Amino acid sequence: MGSLTVNKQKLKRFTIATKPVMEKYLSKIDVDLSDYTFAANYIWLANSSGFYAVINKCFCLFIMTGGELTMLLPPLGKKKYITDAIIKCFEIMNANNSSPYYSRIDYVQEFMIEEFVQSSDEAESMFEMLEYYIIEKKLVDYVYEVNALIDLRGNSYHTKRTEINKFMKLYPDYVVEELDSVRHKDEIMHLFDKWVSDRVKYMPKEESEVFLEGIHQERNAIKQMLKHYEILSLIGLVIYIKGELTGFTVGERINQDTATVIIEKTDFEILGCAQFIFREFSKMLKERYGVSYINVGDDMGFENLRKVKMSYRPFKLVPKYTIYQK
Repeated sequence: MGSLTVNKQKLKRFTIATKPVMEKYLSKIDVDLSDYTFAANYIWLANSSGFYAVINKCFCLFIMTGGELTMLLPPLGKKKYITDAIIKCFEIMNANNSSPYYSRIDYVQEFMIEEFVQSSDEAESMFEMLEYYIIEKKLVDYVYEVNALIDLRGNSYHTKRTEINKFMKLYPDYVVEELDSVRHKDEIMHLFDKWVSDRVKYMPKEESEVFLEGIHQERNAIKQMLKHYEILSLIGLVIYIKGELTGFTVGERINQDTATVIIEKTDFEILGCAQFIFREFSKMLKERYGVSYINVGDDMGFENLRKVKMSYRPFKLVPKYTIYQK
């Protein structure tokens, strides 16, 4: 599918060539959510139909699923343009969709919500705005102080230190390398397949069905990440034990102070490997970007993942909202 015209608005196809366009508008806002980078959206749209348009001086990213349009992000641009762009985007989605109930904007940051509901000028008042829209708090991003992840000081990190020390004692011949998207590609995909198999074995039955639904998308996302690794300006690490790749992790910078871990996978049966590579990658992100914080994204609603991310004592939890229509 090429471009799409809805309600006289042309929506262009979202491709790797969109990178400089989107990043121009991302530079106009200061956010620390993991969803607000080109790479994060591009790799996860690997198997989907993404479209974009510049509306009211804002970059607007849409996704077509089953013939229905939604927005993966709110309009990106200067604060004063966002509210009118949101209203216009809902008009576009409504014109395309079979019902306005399908129209929504995901991953909206808090300051954009405040601007939207408190908008004045010729727009509705806050109460009138909320009469037409529903704002629902969804997941949160977990943000940590980078030094805390590197040093792991204090009683709260005792278990993490113990796991890392055991790992280093059991596998003294480990080798850590910077990720090479060509050289490590096949081994990374092999590890991902093993990780999926191992996770299903130990996952509660009620979670496994939801988990498996997203596996195909995640596999394609990893393939896209490796295919366009250099163009997307990503960095990563891999770890070997006895010549076998047992872990990999990839990330990027979000803003001046914050980097993000886009994906991390380790051999589930190598105890301490996940804790070790996370600490080593935290060091790399600090050295490469000079950041103070690391955002590891949300927990996707999985209780086990929430427990793991909370166990690292987040510096803050950054909420993400979805805007619907009534």
